[in-house]
Amino acid sequence: DGGSTTPDGGSEGCTTNADCSDGVYCNGEELCAPMNPAADANGCVAGEDPCPDAIGCNEASMRCVDECSDMSDADEDGVADNPRVVEAMASRDMAMVITRDERELDESAAERWHAEGFHHSQFQHAGETKPGGGRFDATLEEVLHLVTAGYGEAYPRIFGARAGTALGECLDRARGGHFTRVPRKYPKKAWFHYDDGTCEYSCMTVEYLYWALTSLLGAQSDPDRQRQIADEWQLATAEKVAEGDPWIVALLTDPEYRWATRIPDGRYRPARNRASR
Repeated sequence: DGGSTTPDGGSEGCTTNADCSDGVYCNGEELCAPMNPAADANGCVAGEDPCPDAIGCNEASMRCVDECSDMSDADEDGVADNPRVVEAMASRDMAMVITRDERELDESAAERWHAEGFHHSQFQHAGETKPGGGRFDATLEEVLHLVTAGYGEAYPRIFGARAGTALGECLDRARGGHFTRVPRKYPKKAWFHYDDGTCEYSCMTVEYLYWALTSLLGAQSDPDRQRQIADEWQLATAEKVAEGDPWIVALLTDPEYRWATRIPDGRYRPARNRASR
């Protein structure tokens, strides 16, 4: 009668992709392809993972999720712990830029991204991501820098990357004084000794917050890691941060700001956790 049939000549099969769709985003788009060897009895081919390079998929928002999501949604309910920060990041088109290698990274000028409308961009190359060999994954630091920029926009008087904010005052205390440039020698009372001369004051605030929060959450506590970073940061465990820098601890644990309460583990699964509730 001219109607469509399945590959074996049986009953009518699909005619459009819509005939094959199961309405689920996170298992990929099903295709109507009766001639494909992988097609089922209705001529449909199963969808492919829409997020092969991400660490998860959020069915509710129909989007891939990454470590930035893992860090901003600690309870993994699919809703950002602090929507104000996420809105600040989204409204200013903040971006995480990943390049193939260090050379390509060097060629990716931040000014070019800013000219395209991205208010803040954080850069990282693939070799810094899951590097293996006992090397520290830079993703934690670079993603946290991006999130910190969001906090600076959402709470400029508290987390703004400049002198006079609550974060700036904590930085001055950690470095043993207010320095607009890297001093030739830090005071003995300092516990943060960042010595990159290209890192100006605003950069220092972001680096300081990274060390404080990740140490508070246990990411720097391994004895070998503590030895590696000792010249730059002395408070590498939660206990040391709590004792040596109670001011930054008060900021990072204030429930109003809802900072991350655990280190991302690369297994962000909001849909699964929401279903179990």
